[in-house]
Amino acid sequence: MNSNQMEALIGMLVTFGLLVLMVLPSVIGIVRDKRIDRQLREAQENRREREESRRTQKSSDRSTVPSTATWYAEGRRSKKLVSS
Repeated sequence: MNSNQMEALIGMLVTFGLLVLMVLPSVIGIVRDKRIDRQLREAQENRREREESRRTQKSSDRSTVPSTATWYAEGRRSKKLVSS
């Protein structure tokens, strides 16, 4: 290999290196956007599935924990019964 061929090889490698450095941020951004889009699609699908399961859930399947108002009313009733 003579000096002219060596200079040409070095020039091509430098040019290719600069091209890679300029294209790399774009490729990283595209990959990141695709990952975010996939995560958003999965989240939407999960939300739809949860909403559908809520719609199909029967009232007998739901929790029957009394509300605070119920506890308060029961407490007041028991006081009235004791005082009379």
